[in-house]
Amino acid sequence: MLGRARFLNAAGYGVLLVDLPGHGESAAPVITFGLREADGVRAALAYLEREAPAQPLGVIGVSLGAASFMLCRDCLAVDAVVLESMYPTIHEAVEDRLRMRVGPLAVPLSTLLLAQLPLRLDILPAQLRPIDAMAGLTAPVLVAAGDQDRHTTIAETRRIVAAAPAPRESWEVPGAAHVDLYGYARQEYEARIGGFLARAFAQRHARAGGLTTAVGE
Repeated sequence: MLGRARFLNAAGYGVLLVDLPGHGESAAPVITFGLREADGVRAALAYLEREAPAQPLGVIGVSLGAASFMLCRDCLAVDAVVLESMYPTIHEAVEDRLRMRVGPLAVPLSTLLLAQLPLRLDILPAQLRPIDAMAGLTAPVLVAAGDQDRHTTIAETRRIVAAAPAPRESWEVPGAAHVDLYGYARQEYEARIGGFLARAFAQRHARAGGLTTAVGE
């Protein structure tokens, strides 16, 4: 994420890097696939609202960070959203990862694993569907993913894009798997995401001033 932060800062944006619960320096007893990690997103946005009131806000979420943002209930509204390599539903996320290792056994094994969520984490699979929250977005969104990503297939990414209201954009990165898209295609990333943020913030010109972007992973 540091590469993204440097790029954004050079473009004139203030940047807040977020350690989600259970990641980096933020401790957490368990990983909850974005549901409780959303608390970190909520806290980060609340901090930005206090420290930079009335400034346009954007979020870049990568993989679990993207899911955590979309699963954040009652989060502060933002002006631009970039979602990278996000899973649509926990069912598909688990099946995709198992399929990479056990092939056709992925479906029955994922059923067994997901049945343990309520017992082990007090979470229902129905709570882990970031795609369902896409329709509620009120800001322009750009969805990016590698077209060779097997953790979240390109077909799944296209469904995520289709679930978002306009204005929406997508970027299918040729040859990329479930990798750091900034590191994989730096120049195009800077052109596409930089252009998207500029357009999105221009639509919010009534809130002109310094721009602050929250980046989550």
